[in-house]
Amino acid sequence: MRLAKHLAAAGVASRRACEAIVRDGRVSVGGQLVTDPARDVGPGDAVQVDGRPITARGERVVYALNKPAGVVSTARDPQGRPTVVSMVPQTERLYPVGRLDIDTNGLILLTNQGELAHRLTHPRFEVEKTYRAVVGGPSVRDAELRALREGVELEDGRTAPARVQRISADTIEITIHEGRKRQVKRMCEAVGHPVKRLERVAFGPLQLGDLPRGRWRRLTDTEVDELMSWVASRRE
Repeated sequence: MRLAKHLAAAGVASRRACEAIVRDGRVSVGGQLVTDPARDVGPGDAVQVDGRPITARGERVVYALNKPAGVVSTARDPQGRPTVVSMVPQTERLYPVGRLDIDTNGLILLTNQGELAHRLTHPRFEVEKTYRAVVGGPSVRDAELRALREGVELEDGRTAPARVQRISADTIEITIHEGRKRQVKRMCEAVGHPVKRLERVAFGPLQLGDLPRGRWRRLTDTEVDELMSWVASRRE
C-alpha cells in the first residue's frame, strides 16, 4: 500500500492531506525519514508521524443509505425491528452517523470511522442537515417561513436561525445545524403546520440525489477523502 493511503486508512487525515504531511518531512518508515507519498509500505513496516507510531485501522468505509420509514437508526434493536446497519454489507463494525426518527425517510450515513461520525454529529461543528417536509394545515405563508428562518420558541428553548424555502403550498425545505429531538417536526408544529411526511435530502456536503428508497451506495475513496477534508475544515 502507498504510504499516503496507509496514513489515511489509519485516520491521520484525508489522503491529500497525508500526502502533504509526508512531503513536509513529518513521516518515518523503519526509522528513516520518507518524503515520497507513493512509497510502498507493508504490514510489518513501523510508520511514525511526528514521532508517534501509526497503526492502520483497516479500510475506510462510508455508506450513504436512503432509509425507509419503519427502520430504526441503530446498529441493533431489542424489539427486533429492522436497523439501518442490517441494510448494508457488514464486513466490519459500522456506526450510524446520527439518527432519523423511525417514521422519517432519507439520507443517513454509516461508517467504521468513529472520529468522522463524531465530527459529523457533535453540535460544536454545526454540520447542516436539509429536510423536505410535507405539512398539513393551510398553505404555508410568508410569515411562517420568516418565523422558521428567524427561530421559533420550543419547550427546550428558541431554535437557531434556519434556511427555509417553499417548494409548494404544502411542502418546504428546511436546513438546520442543531440536533434536537424531533426538531423539524416541532418547528413546523410551532407555526401551525404539523408534518405529514419528512425526508432528509442532504447531510453536510452529501446529497441524497436519486438514490432509491431502501437502497445504499458506498462512497468512493475520493468521496471519503473529500468528506474527511470537509470535516477537518470545520471549526474546533
